[in-house]
Amino acid sequence: MKLGCHVGYWSSGPPAGAQEAVLAAERLGYEAIWSAEAYGSDCLTPLAWYGAATSRILLGTNILQMSARTPAATAMAALTLDHLSGGRFVLGLGASGPQVVEGWYGQPYPKPLARTREYIAIVREILARERPVEFDGEFYQLPLQGGAGLGKALKSTVHPLRTDLPIHLAAEGPKNVALAAEIADGWLPLFFSPKTDGFYRAALAEGFARPGARHTGLDDFAVSASMNVIVDDDVEKAADAVRPQLALYIGGMGAKDVNFHNQVFVRMGWEAECATIQEHYLAGRKADAIAAVPLEMVEDVALVGPKDKIRAELAAWDETVVDTILVHGDAQALRTIADAFG
Repeated sequence: MKLGCHVGYWSSGPPAGAQEAVLAAERLGYEAIWSAEAYGSDCLTPLAWYGAATSRILLGTNILQMSARTPAATAMAALTLDHLSGGRFVLGLGASGPQVVEGWYGQPYPKPLARTREYIAIVREILARERPVEFDGEFYQLPLQGGAGLGKALKSTVHPLRTDLPIHLAAEGPKNVALAAEIADGWLPLFFSPKTDGFYRAALAEGFARPGARHTGLDDFAVSASMNVIVDDDVEKAADAVRPQLALYIGGMGAKDVNFHNQVFVRMGWEAECATIQEHYLAGRKADAIAAVPLEMVEDVALVGPKDKIRAELAAWDETVVDTILVHGDAQALRTIADAFG
Protein backbone atom coordinates (compact mmCIF):
# COMPACT_ATOMS: atom_id res chain seq x y z
CA MET A 1 0.00 0.00 0.00
CA LYS A 2 1.48 3.32 -1.12
CA LEU A 3 0.97 6.61 0.68
CA GLY A 4 -0.01 9.95 -0.80
CA CYS A 5 -0.61 13.35 0.80
CA HIS A 6 -3.82 15.29 0.27
CA VAL A 7 -3.46 19.03 0.96
CA GLY A 8 -7.16 19.62 0.21
CA TYR A 9 -8.51 23.10 -0.44
CA TRP A 10 -8.24 26.27 1.59
CA SER A 11 -10.88 27.30 4.08
CA SER A 12 -10.68 31.03 4.88
CA GLY A 13 -7.11 31.38 3.69
CA PRO A 14 -3.84 29.56 2.96
CA PRO A 15 -3.39 26.61 5.36
CA ALA A 16 -0.54 27.00 7.81
CA GLY A 17 2.29 24.52 7.38
CA ALA A 18 1.19 23.18 4.00
CA GLN A 19 4.55 23.81 2.34
CA GLU A 20 6.38 22.07 5.18
CA ALA A 21 4.00 19.12 4.93
CA VAL A 22 4.62 18.79 1.20
CA LEU A 23 8.40 18.85 1.65
CA ALA A 24 8.11 16.29 4.46
CA ALA A 25 5.98 14.05 2.25
CA GLU A 26 8.65 14.03 -0.44
CA ARG A 27 11.42 13.28 2.10
CA LEU A 28 9.35 10.46 3.62
CA GLY A 29 8.80 8.77 0.28
CA TYR A 30 5.13 9.59 -0.23
CA GLU A 31 3.99 8.79 -3.76
CA ALA A 32 2.13 12.00 -4.59
CA ILE A 33 0.57 15.19 -3.31
CA TRP A 34 -2.97 16.08 -4.32
CA SER A 35 -4.82 19.39 -4.17
CA ALA A 36 -8.53 20.13 -4.33
CA GLU A 37 -10.94 22.96 -5.08
CA ALA A 38 -14.50 23.77 -4.06
CA TYR A 39 -15.58 27.43 -4.32
CA GLY A 40 -12.58 29.28 -2.95
CA SER A 41 -8.98 28.36 -3.75
CA ASP A 42 -8.26 26.63 -7.05
CA CYS A 43 -6.39 23.33 -7.29
CA LEU A 44 -3.79 24.20 -9.93
CA THR A 45 -1.97 27.19 -8.45
CA PRO A 46 -0.95 25.42 -5.21
CA LEU A 47 0.36 22.45 -7.19
CA ALA A 48 2.56 24.73 -9.30
CA TRP A 49 3.86 26.34 -6.12
CA TYR A 50 4.57 23.00 -4.43
CA GLY A 51 5.99 21.53 -7.62
CA ALA A 52 8.61 24.27 -7.76
CA ALA A 53 9.86 23.24 -4.31
CA THR A 54 9.97 19.47 -5.00
CA SER A 55 11.67 17.20 -7.51
CA ARG A 56 10.28 13.67 -7.24
CA ILE A 57 6.78 13.54 -5.84
CA LEU A 58 3.82 13.36 -8.24
CA LEU A 59 1.44 16.32 -8.42
CA GLY A 60 -2.25 15.52 -8.74
CA THR A 61 -5.58 17.34 -8.74
CA ASN A 62 -8.22 15.67 -6.58
CA ILE A 63 -10.23 17.14 -7.97
CA LEU A 64 -10.23 19.69 -10.75
CA GLN A 65 -13.91 20.51 -11.22
CA MET A 66 -14.84 20.17 -14.86
CA SER A 67 -17.49 22.89 -14.78
CA ALA A 68 -14.83 25.41 -13.74
CA ARG A 69 -12.99 25.24 -17.05
CA THR A 70 -13.59 24.31 -20.64
CA PRO A 71 -11.90 21.07 -21.77
CA ALA A 72 -9.38 23.13 -23.73
CA ALA A 73 -8.46 25.26 -20.70
CA THR A 74 -7.98 22.12 -18.62
CA ALA A 75 -5.80 20.52 -21.30
CA MET A 76 -3.70 23.69 -21.50
CA ALA A 77 -3.16 23.70 -17.73
CA ALA A 78 -2.32 20.00 -17.73
CA LEU A 79 0.29 20.17 -20.47
CA THR A 80 1.79 23.31 -18.91
CA LEU A 81 2.13 21.79 -15.43
CA ASP A 82 3.45 18.55 -16.89
CA HIS A 83 6.25 20.43 -18.65
CA LEU A 84 7.09 22.56 -15.61
CA SER A 85 7.21 19.53 -13.30
CA GLY A 86 9.17 17.28 -15.63
CA GLY A 87 6.33 14.84 -16.20
CA ARG A 88 5.00 14.62 -12.64
CA PHE A 89 1.45 15.85 -13.20
CA VAL A 90 -1.66 13.68 -12.81
CA LEU A 91 -4.97 15.16 -13.97
CA GLY A 92 -7.74 14.22 -11.56
CA LEU A 93 -11.19 15.31 -12.72
CA GLY A 94 -14.65 15.32 -11.18
CA ALA A 95 -18.16 16.53 -11.86
CA SER A 96 -18.73 17.98 -8.35
CA GLY A 97 -22.41 18.38 -7.44
CA PRO A 98 -25.36 20.45 -8.66
CA GLN A 99 -25.18 23.01 -5.85
CA VAL A 100 -21.62 24.02 -6.79
CA VAL A 101 -21.90 23.45 -10.55
CA GLU A 102 -25.05 25.51 -10.98
CA GLY A 103 -24.74 27.81 -7.97
CA TRP A 104 -21.08 28.75 -8.26
CA TYR A 105 -20.06 28.12 -11.86
CA GLY A 106 -23.43 28.86 -13.42
CA GLN A 107 -23.23 25.73 -15.55
CA PRO A 108 -25.92 23.07 -16.06
CA TYR A 109 -25.48 19.84 -14.09
CA PRO A 110 -27.81 17.27 -15.78
CA LYS A 111 -26.24 14.25 -17.49
CA PRO A 112 -22.87 14.47 -15.68
CA LEU A 113 -21.65 11.11 -17.00
CA ALA A 114 -22.27 12.03 -20.62
CA ARG A 115 -20.62 15.41 -20.07
CA THR A 116 -17.62 13.70 -18.47
CA ARG A 117 -17.22 11.36 -21.42
CA GLU A 118 -17.14 14.27 -23.89
CA TYR A 119 -14.89 16.37 -21.66
CA ILE A 120 -12.21 13.71 -21.32
CA ALA A 121 -12.38 12.85 -25.01
CA ILE A 122 -11.58 16.48 -25.90
CA VAL A 123 -8.76 16.72 -23.35
CA ARG A 124 -7.19 13.55 -24.72
CA GLU A 125 -7.46 14.80 -28.31
CA ILE A 126 -5.75 18.07 -27.40
CA LEU A 127 -2.97 16.23 -25.56
CA ALA A 128 -2.48 13.84 -28.48
CA ARG A 129 -1.85 16.84 -30.77
CA GLU A 130 -2.36 14.78 -33.91
CA ARG A 131 -4.61 17.25 -35.73
CA PRO A 132 -6.64 20.43 -35.22
CA VAL A 133 -9.38 19.61 -32.74
CA GLU A 134 -12.89 19.18 -34.05
CA PHE A 135 -15.62 17.83 -31.79
CA ASP A 136 -19.35 17.74 -32.31
CA GLY A 137 -20.91 16.58 -29.07
CA GLU A 138 -24.14 17.12 -27.20
CA PHE A 139 -22.46 19.42 -24.68
CA TYR A 140 -19.25 20.59 -26.35
CA GLN A 141 -18.57 21.68 -29.91
CA LEU A 142 -15.19 22.68 -31.28
CA PRO A 143 -15.36 24.95 -33.20
CA LEU A 144 -18.51 26.36 -31.61
CA GLN A 145 -21.65 26.05 -33.64
CA GLY A 146 -23.32 29.42 -34.13
CA GLY A 147 -21.77 32.45 -32.48
CA ALA A 148 -19.84 34.69 -34.86
CA GLY A 149 -19.41 31.80 -37.23
CA LEU A 150 -15.68 32.44 -37.41
CA GLY A 151 -14.41 29.65 -35.14
CA LYS A 152 -11.43 27.70 -36.46
CA ALA A 153 -10.23 24.22 -35.54
CA LEU A 154 -6.89 24.62 -33.77
CA LYS A 155 -4.02 22.50 -32.53
CA SER A 156 -2.04 23.30 -29.38
CA THR A 157 1.02 25.41 -30.07
CA VAL A 158 2.75 23.63 -27.20
CA HIS A 159 3.91 20.07 -27.83
CA PRO A 160 2.83 17.99 -24.80
CA LEU A 161 5.60 16.38 -22.79
CA ARG A 162 3.44 13.25 -22.52
CA THR A 163 0.59 12.58 -24.90
CA ASP A 164 -0.59 9.84 -22.54
CA LEU A 165 -0.65 12.05 -19.44
CA PRO A 166 -2.66 10.08 -16.84
CA ILE A 167 -6.24 11.13 -16.20
CA HIS A 168 -8.00 9.94 -13.05
CA LEU A 169 -11.70 10.31 -12.38
CA ALA A 170 -13.35 11.00 -9.03
CA ALA A 171 -16.50 8.90 -8.67
CA GLU A 172 -18.82 7.58 -5.98
CA GLY A 173 -21.80 5.99 -7.73
CA PRO A 174 -21.44 2.65 -9.56
CA LYS A 175 -22.15 4.10 -13.03
CA ASN A 176 -19.47 6.76 -12.61
CA VAL A 177 -16.99 4.21 -11.23
CA ALA A 178 -17.58 2.04 -14.28
CA LEU A 179 -17.02 5.09 -16.47
CA ALA A 180 -13.69 5.71 -14.73
CA ALA A 181 -12.59 2.16 -15.51
CA GLU A 182 -13.64 2.57 -19.13
CA ILE A 183 -12.16 5.96 -20.08
CA ALA A 184 -9.68 6.96 -17.36
CA ASP A 185 -6.35 5.71 -16.03
CA GLY A 186 -7.34 5.74 -12.38
CA TRP A 187 -10.18 6.13 -9.91
CA LEU A 188 -10.25 8.61 -7.01
CA PRO A 189 -12.74 7.27 -4.43
CA LEU A 190 -13.93 9.22 -1.41
CA PHE A 191 -15.18 7.39 1.70
CA PHE A 192 -14.09 3.98 0.46
CA SER A 193 -14.59 1.10 2.88
CA PRO A 194 -13.22 -2.45 2.69
CA LYS A 195 -16.78 -3.69 3.27
CA THR A 196 -17.81 -2.20 -0.09
CA ASP A 197 -14.84 -3.59 -2.02
CA GLY A 198 -16.93 -6.21 -3.81
CA PHE A 199 -19.49 -3.60 -4.88
CA TYR A 200 -16.81 -1.41 -6.43
CA ARG A 201 -14.90 -4.32 -7.97
CA ALA A 202 -18.05 -5.20 -9.88
CA ALA A 203 -18.48 -1.61 -11.09
CA LEU A 204 -14.85 -1.43 -12.19
CA ALA A 205 -15.08 -4.80 -13.92
CA GLU A 206 -18.08 -3.57 -15.90
CA GLY A 207 -16.07 -0.61 -17.16
CA PHE A 208 -12.99 -2.68 -17.98
CA ALA A 209 -15.14 -5.05 -20.05
CA ARG A 210 -16.63 -2.35 -22.28
CA PRO A 211 -15.50 -2.20 -25.93
CA GLY A 212 -12.62 0.22 -26.37
CA ALA A 213 -11.81 0.49 -22.64
CA ARG A 214 -8.34 1.96 -22.01
CA HIS A 215 -7.51 -0.72 -19.46
CA THR A 216 -8.62 -4.31 -19.00
CA GLY A 217 -8.01 -4.64 -15.27
CA LEU A 218 -6.41 -3.30 -12.13
CA ASP A 219 -2.82 -4.19 -13.04
CA ASP A 220 -2.26 -0.87 -14.82
CA PHE A 221 -5.14 1.12 -13.33
CA ALA A 222 -4.59 3.29 -10.22
CA VAL A 223 -7.00 3.55 -7.28
CA SER A 224 -6.06 6.33 -4.85
CA ALA A 225 -8.44 6.66 -1.91
CA SER A 226 -8.58 9.73 0.33
CA MET A 227 -8.74 8.61 3.95
CA ASN A 228 -8.40 10.03 7.44
CA VAL A 229 -5.63 8.42 9.48
CA ILE A 230 -5.50 9.68 13.07
CA VAL A 231 -2.91 8.14 15.36
CA ASP A 232 -3.84 8.46 19.04
CA ASP A 233 -3.92 6.07 22.00
CA ASP A 234 -7.48 7.26 22.70
CA VAL A 235 -9.66 5.80 19.94
CA GLU A 236 -12.67 8.01 20.66
CA LYS A 237 -10.47 11.12 20.67
CA ALA A 238 -9.05 10.07 17.32
CA ALA A 239 -12.56 9.48 15.96
CA ASP A 240 -13.59 12.94 17.18
CA ALA A 241 -11.14 14.40 14.67
CA VAL A 242 -13.05 12.68 11.84
CA ARG A 243 -16.67 13.05 12.97
CA PRO A 244 -17.10 16.72 11.89
CA GLN A 245 -16.08 15.91 8.32
CA LEU A 246 -18.42 12.92 8.10
CA ALA A 247 -21.29 14.93 9.55
CA LEU A 248 -20.69 17.70 7.01
CA TYR A 249 -20.54 15.40 3.99
CA ILE A 250 -23.37 13.08 5.07
CA GLY A 251 -25.59 15.83 6.38
CA GLY A 252 -24.86 19.03 4.54
CA MET A 253 -22.80 18.48 1.39
CA GLY A 254 -25.65 18.51 -1.09
CA ALA A 255 -29.40 18.87 -1.10
CA LYS A 256 -31.55 16.59 1.05
CA ASP A 257 -32.50 14.33 -1.84
CA VAL A 258 -29.31 14.77 -3.88
CA ASN A 259 -26.36 14.02 -1.61
CA PHE A 260 -24.02 11.50 -3.22
CA HIS A 261 -21.82 11.24 -0.11
CA ASN A 262 -24.84 10.38 2.01
CA GLN A 263 -25.69 7.54 -0.36
CA VAL A 264 -22.17 6.10 -0.09
CA PHE A 265 -22.76 5.54 3.63
CA VAL A 266 -26.28 4.28 3.04
CA ARG A 267 -24.77 1.56 0.83
CA MET A 268 -22.51 0.61 3.75
CA GLY A 269 -25.58 -0.09 5.87
CA TRP A 270 -25.86 3.21 7.75
CA GLU A 271 -29.22 4.34 6.37
CA ALA A 272 -30.85 5.15 9.73
CA GLU A 273 -27.76 6.95 11.01
CA CYS A 274 -27.46 8.95 7.78
CA ALA A 275 -31.06 10.09 8.08
CA THR A 276 -30.47 11.26 11.66
CA ILE A 277 -27.22 13.06 10.81
CA GLN A 278 -28.80 14.79 7.82
CA GLU A 279 -31.88 15.83 9.81
CA HIS A 280 -29.72 17.45 12.49
CA TYR A 281 -27.36 19.10 10.02
CA LEU A 282 -30.01 20.62 7.78
CA ALA A 283 -31.84 21.94 10.85
CA GLY A 284 -28.68 23.77 11.94
CA ARG A 285 -27.88 21.39 14.80
CA LYS A 286 -24.30 20.68 13.73
CA ALA A 287 -23.14 19.56 17.17
CA ASP A 288 -25.94 16.98 17.28
CA ALA A 289 -25.07 15.82 13.77
CA ILE A 290 -21.44 15.30 14.79
CA ALA A 291 -22.45 13.46 17.96
CA ALA A 292 -24.68 11.15 15.88
CA VAL A 293 -21.69 9.72 13.98
CA PRO A 294 -20.91 6.37 15.66
CA LEU A 295 -17.37 5.12 16.13
CA GLU A 296 -18.04 2.13 13.88
CA MET A 297 -19.01 4.45 11.02
CA VAL A 298 -15.73 6.32 11.42
CA GLU A 299 -13.83 3.04 11.46
CA ASP A 300 -15.47 1.96 8.22
CA VAL A 301 -13.75 4.73 6.27
CA ALA A 302 -10.81 5.80 8.47
CA LEU A 303 -7.95 4.39 10.49
CA VAL A 304 -8.11 5.77 14.01
CA GLY A 305 -6.38 4.83 17.27
CA PRO A 306 -3.00 3.47 18.38
CA LYS A 307 -0.40 2.42 15.83
CA ASP A 308 -0.88 -1.29 16.53
CA LYS A 309 -4.63 -1.00 15.88
CA ILE A 310 -4.03 0.91 12.66
CA ARG A 311 -1.49 -1.64 11.42
CA ALA A 312 -3.89 -4.49 12.16
CA GLU A 313 -6.81 -2.82 10.38
CA LEU A 314 -4.64 -1.86 7.42
CA ALA A 315 -4.50 -5.54 6.46
CA ALA A 316 -8.14 -5.35 5.31
CA TRP A 317 -7.27 -2.46 3.01
CA ASP A 318 -4.42 -4.44 1.47
CA GLU A 319 -7.02 -6.88 0.12
CA THR A 320 -9.06 -4.19 -1.65
CA VAL A 321 -8.79 -2.50 -5.06
CA VAL A 322 -7.07 0.48 -3.41
CA ASP A 323 -3.33 0.74 -4.11
CA THR A 324 -2.65 4.20 -2.61
CA ILE A 325 -4.09 5.84 0.49
CA LEU A 326 -4.15 9.64 0.48
CA VAL A 327 -3.82 11.15 3.95
CA HIS A 328 -3.92 14.67 5.32
CA GLY A 329 -1.92 16.36 8.07
CA ASP A 330 1.00 18.56 8.98
CA ALA A 331 4.60 17.44 8.66
CA GLN A 332 4.64 15.72 12.05
CA ALA A 333 1.37 13.91 11.33
CA LEU A 334 2.74 12.64 8.01
CA ARG A 335 5.81 11.27 9.79
CA THR A 336 3.63 9.58 12.39
CA ILE A 337 1.38 8.05 9.73
CA ALA A 338 4.33 6.80 7.70
CA ASP A 339 5.68 5.13 10.84
CA ALA A 340 2.29 3.58 11.63
CA PHE A 341 2.10 2.11 8.13
CA GLY A 342 5.52 0.56 8.70
